[in-house]
Amino acid sequence: MNEKITLSFKSKDVTKRLLSSLTKRSQDVLVSRYGLGTKATKLTLDAIGKKYNITRERVRQIENHSLATIRKSKVYKDSEPIFTELKELILGLGGLVSEKDLLKHLSEDLNTQNHFHFLLVIGEEFTREKEDEEFKHRWHVDAILSDKIKTALRKLYSKLSDDELVVESDLIGSFLEEVKDLNEKYKNDEVIKRWLSISHKIGKNPLGEWGRSSSSNVNAKGMRDFAFLVIRKHGSPIHFKDVAKAITQYFNKKAHVATTHNELIKDPRFVLVGRGLYALSEWGYMSGVVKDVIRKILEKEGPLLKDKIIEKALKERYVKENTILVNLQNPKYFKKDRDNRYHNV
Repeated sequence: MNEKITLSFKSKDVTKRLLSSLTKRSQDVLVSRYGLGTKATKLTLDAIGKKYNITRERVRQIENHSLATIRKSKVYKDSEPIFTELKELILGLGGLVSEKDLLKHLSEDLNTQNHFHFLLVIGEEFTREKEDEEFKHRWHVDAILSDKIKTALRKLYSKLSDDELVVESDLIGSFLEEVKDLNEKYKNDEVIKRWLSISHKIGKNPLGEWGRSSSSNVNAKGMRDFAFLVIRKHGSPIHFKDVAKAITQYFNKKAHVATTHNELIKDPRFVLVGRGLYALSEWGYMSGVVKDVIRKILEKEGPLLKDKIIEKALKERYVKENTILVNLQNPKYFKKDRDNRYHNV
């Protein structure tokens, strides 16, 4: 997602020129606030206030006045092509980008990111929207576009059920349905994935599936959640040893085989359907041992012949036919009538 980009300027050189229009103290306040020195650390208003023995409010006033002074300076006017270049970059990324994503595109170096952040703050064409419960910190150069994207993200979220998981291509398709009138240049997967990542409420799990961020299917936190996603991705019953291997592979979490097996046994989301084989309850498999499965089949279907019981039981359990026959011979649970049909006792 973070393709390498090439700009015609160096951010540190530009900030140095812009700061040159200020007094030494004003320069120092901005350097400290935005982490523009040799260290990338950003100081709080309080910390800067203590340094100069002034109030945090006075520091804020100096900061705001210094930014305004830079915007009125000749150096700022001469830097117009640089801000235009930055604007074109943001438009190329979709016109609305999360702050973290944008800065990562500009540089992997934290100190350099601070310089770019400062240029975004100074540039009058760039608008920063603060993080809230719905969306992350983000920057845009088009307020109308920004509102359209946020509205589409809200609608997309409202259509997802609590634990639903959607493959990325389907979610992108659903998003495009919400923004049919959008400029065609924005209708590509990379831009849309970038917009999706702005949302706090929609998220992607390590297997590349999207859903509500509040769901354990997206923010998996324990071995059982990891196992659920692994078995779901596999799509059919899988041995607990393979579940453990897959958890290590997909989630980079060391999964001990015995621990994985114990967690699967305890959770009603999983059904043991064969020797060491687990399926998801939501797939419709009956719970219980083979005897219990046979009893449930007879409760539902009524008396059945041996072959019919075997056929139905094999759909529920990965066992040998003989295992089913042995269970049927137990007179404590089953009896055979004159027509050779089996009943529950």
